[in-house]
Amino acid sequence: MADVFVSYARSDKARVAPLVAAIEAKGWSVWWDPEITPGQEFDRQIAAELKIAAAVLVVWTPNSVESRWVRGEARDGAERGILVPVRFEGASLPIDVRALHTTEFDEWDGDVRSQQVQEVLRALGALIDRRRAPQSGTAKSGSVPPAPATGPARVAICVLPFANMSGDPGQEYFSDGITEDIITELSRWRLLSVRSRSASFRYRGVAVDMKQVARELNVRFIVEGSVRRMGPRVRISAQLIDAETGSHIWAERFDRELEEMFTVQDQVVQTIVSTLVGRVQVSDVERAGRKPPASLEAYECVLKGNSLPWHGPNGAAEATRLFEKAIEIDPGYGLAHALLATMRSGKWQNDPSDSDAALQEAFALAKRAVELDANESTCFSMLGHVCLLRRSFDLGLQYLRRAVEMNPTNQWNAADMGSFLIFVGQAEDALGWFRRAREIDPYFDTPWYWRAMGEAYMILHRYEEALSMFENFPGRQYRVAALMAGCHARLGGAERARVHVAECLAMKPDFSIAHYVKKLPFKNPADAATLAESLRMAGLPD
Repeated sequence: MADVFVSYARSDKARVAPLVAAIEAKGWSVWWDPEITPGQEFDRQIAAELKIAAAVLVVWTPNSVESRWVRGEARDGAERGILVPVRFEGASLPIDVRALHTTEFDEWDGDVRSQQVQEVLRALGALIDRRRAPQSGTAKSGSVPPAPATGPARVAICVLPFANMSGDPGQEYFSDGITEDIITELSRWRLLSVRSRSASFRYRGVAVDMKQVARELNVRFIVEGSVRRMGPRVRISAQLIDAETGSHIWAERFDRELEEMFTVQDQVVQTIVSTLVGRVQVSDVERAGRKPPASLEAYECVLKGNSLPWHGPNGAAEATRLFEKAIEIDPGYGLAHALLATMRSGKWQNDPSDSDAALQEAFALAKRAVELDANESTCFSMLGHVCLLRRSFDLGLQYLRRAVEMNPTNQWNAADMGSFLIFVGQAEDALGWFRRAREIDPYFDTPWYWRAMGEAYMILHRYEEALSMFENFPGRQYRVAALMAGCHARLGGAERARVHVAECLAMKPDFSIAHYVKKLPFKNPADAATLAESLRMAGLPD
């Protein structure tokens, strides 16, 4: 059983050989089929070796990108979360792997001590260590990659909330939105470990000591800044600080028209990346980044909608209005389409009728989002979720995988994958992805996260743990009340179950078990039946 499967074009054997030697020098076994001779069962042997490898190293060259075998092997590695790609001669990558970080070997002189080779060895080592780590519990389905383990060390950085210097507290959403966008764009670079919004935003509006922030968030570098709107113009100041020494690496002030704000964001990101990740071609930022909205007004609508609490009817209605307005202003805004698709799918789930009109509209919006912005992982994640509701399980999983591959350090993508797996019979795997989301962002506490965690525990018949998750849900929601009633009923707490039944029916008088369970996309009918029985035991109406 080889540790590393190397996928390459035969004509590139000479340039692959030094890489293989470097891998073997680490004590890892390599399968790169140089000894296969005519007459052997190529397909069967290759498939067997590929299946058992801990890591797949694909060597992209102008020759290998034309090989359907190399493309297929790379796709298999990517789907299993074990692909480590390298590229020679600026080869044009297949479209389905362009979002993955690829180590460039154009300037490689054959030295195995080079930065490129060491980066590849670190990535391979992390995957090999993950397979060799002791496994607990029973074997799991191989159809879904497990929540990824922590990879090789990266440069740790946080972006503190940019101060609103406009003199209008109502503009906080604007400065917060700029901060979030910079966090999102920096997170796309795999050599940067970017702290989440919720971790950084604990320091909003307070005087902080940079070294203290660095200790508490375990980062080396800190970005801080301010935003001032002045009529049709905006002033954005930003600086990058080395917290270890307290020195300012760079500082810049941008005075621009509001329409140029997205260009300023790109410049801030490019400067940080070029400073901290010198080997990366900064010109790739534009190619790999999200497509910016064409309208500042549309962008502001999305910022405002995103800042609202969606789990309540008033917040959901206002967010829907704002996303609709953003699309009306800028029909090419992919993220706005994805967010509106989410609101439409929520409307369908709450609709007491049997109409699928809202779900069909959600599907059309989510597909359009991906068409408009193929570099925004949220668009793929939302499309995967809508496919789940349509019971297109394989297609949904494909889109969720794509979202995770595009941005593996996005806590929302990890949690979305967990939410998906609940309904396809892999609740234990789902818990791993939920834990991964909290590893990425220890302060991740969006309301639906706690409900989904509770649902996973319910499917596993771990009702006390499910209740502990539901209790973290802020405010009141009929779904959570119903689920808590079912848990208490299973645990013999009839009185507590009655309290939650009353709470559920007060919020949704027309609640019925049949309609509620019908809208839950369980692949396994037994899971749906078990949940329905829990609600029935609690006394909720059929």
